[in-house]
Amino acid sequence: MAGAALGYATLWTALISMPMMAAVQLMCARLGAVTRHGLAHEVRLRYPCWVLWGTCALLAFANVFNLGADLGGMAEVTSMLTGLDPLILTPLYTALIVALLFWSSYRGIAQIFKWLTLALFAYVLAAFLARPDWMAVLAATFIPRLTLSRDFALVLVAILGTTISPYLFFWQAAMEVEDRRAQPAPKTPTRVHLRGVKIDVITGMVYSNLVMYFIILTTAATLHAHGRTDITTAKQAAEALLPLAGRGAYLLFALGVIGTGMLGVPVLAGSCGYAIAEAAAWRGMLDAPPRRAPQFYAVIAAAMGAGLLLNFARLNAVKMLFWSAVVNGVLAPPLILLVILLTSNPKVMGSNVSPPWIRWLGWLTLAFMTAAAIALFIL
Repeated sequence: MAGAALGYATLWTALISMPMMAAVQLMCARLGAVTRHGLAHEVRLRYPCWVLWGTCALLAFANVFNLGADLGGMAEVTSMLTGLDPLILTPLYTALIVALLFWSSYRGIAQIFKWLTLALFAYVLAAFLARPDWMAVLAATFIPRLTLSRDFALVLVAILGTTISPYLFFWQAAMEVEDRRAQPAPKTPTRVHLRGVKIDVITGMVYSNLVMYFIILTTAATLHAHGRTDITTAKQAAEALLPLAGRGAYLLFALGVIGTGMLGVPVLAGSCGYAIAEAAAWRGMLDAPPRRAPQFYAVIAAAMGAGLLLNFARLNAVKMLFWSAVVNGVLAPPLILLVILLTSNPKVMGSNVSPPWIRWLGWLTLAFMTAAAIALFIL
């Protein structure tokens, strides 16, 4: 939607969001690896009750909205291929994911569905086949241009919110905790382990932002260049891949959305479960069966159910995906502040407080996202 609406104007955001995203995720990963507890657990120990439950409320609100958008998006791309009503497909996807989370292993699911996200590399190839104006592309990539308009601020907040998202903070810390519990390891992580965490996080952020960059570039060179600036359906969005795949563009687009949805929806629901279970001091981990962590799985089921109900309000799935990103962008700054404070505190992290370069990037991320959110409300 950013590429279609604004052309190449937001390409520079992929470059600046990568280090900011990496810094925040690294702080969350280090927190989980060092403390062996999740983000909400540490907030419960260090801050008043209103901070803890306020944090969980922000997360739950953003996640339910995002869950509804992702489930609706998956249903719409499937409807595009099959002709079935999305309101029939959305409950089917919800039931499938709940069943997989309750009676299977998320890690097993991820191993399968992550390969579907390779469909997103189609945007890299399509970008070259669309023959963009490469001088304009380079200028837009390396010379940031800010437009003082509400439409630009809205897209900017959405881009930041879809990359630097609250649910990823809780998920990253929780996954490090589960990894540490699953492996015999010293209580304090070694430098080798923390170096491995850094490589893992940075590799993921580079891949994520590379794909983001080429999605904006491809849609700018195809949809925007031909006057298609307002995307309202999955079919319209898929047309950016026509130069590469022709009629197969719809299939490629659908595979990318379904793959990222099957990875992302469990993360959204799971991060809700981790946060509330940690806040309430319940047992909660995806590697445990439901009978051993009933409250944790009840939260996951409730979040999935709430996201499903949003779709029966007949909101446009593509628009809902966009607005869920805006919600994440507005709600992220207070959570980033908590992450910075916790990972800079020797009482929490011991000798493994965040290095200065991570802290400075964290503060820069907080300032930039706060400024973008404020601009959205005053323009």
